[in-house]
Amino acid sequence: MLGRLKALLSLTPKFEPSLYRASMSTASDLKTEIATFAAGCFWGVEHIFLKHYPPAQNKGIIKTTVGYTGGNALVKNPAYKDVCSGATDHAEAVKIEFDPSIVTYAQLVEFFYRTHDPTTVNRQGGDTGTQYRSAIFTHSPEQESTAKRVTEEVQAKHFTPKGQKIVTEITPSEEWWDAEEYHQLYLFKNPSGYQCPSHRLHW
Repeated sequence: MLGRLKALLSLTPKFEPSLYRASMSTASDLKTEIATFAAGCFWGVEHIFLKHYPPAQNKGIIKTTVGYTGGNALVKNPAYKDVCSGATDHAEAVKIEFDPSIVTYAQLVEFFYRTHDPTTVNRQGGDTGTQYRSAIFTHSPEQESTAKRVTEEVQAKHFTPKGQKIVTEITPSEEWWDAEEYHQLYLFKNPSGYQCPSHRLHW
């Protein structure tokens, strides 16, 4: 019995954080940007971005962090249980550091729309509450303009024909709070953990 357990454990891949963090260039001209998205449970949002833009493969995403933003400004450093209660109005979100010379902000915004249902208010799948809202938190006027343009394009191509309306909020970025460490890269650490069924490629 003990031998079988050891054999099983030896087949279980070990979690290696470096696989999900790009090696930073030492070049002084490397200019990265930040994109911040909310699309339901942040475990799944982070997971699908990293599955399709793995940092180790130099596809443009350098690192991700899950956390809380867009909430009551009087609430500082909210805990997960506080955000889940809905009382703080924070969204579960993912902050993405990326290299715009490899992947553009417009491409990330379109991918964001591909990977969840942006037509449901404060809900993804069975997860309901303001913390699960669909939102884009922009970091510059250029990002705001791009986010609105891509939203209009996605609406016209993928949702208007189905009689649906995108309800995603597009707002300037607000104070950000990192989520607790156990949430970071959660579904890579726990492959059998909960994942919202909305987090898949919809087209």
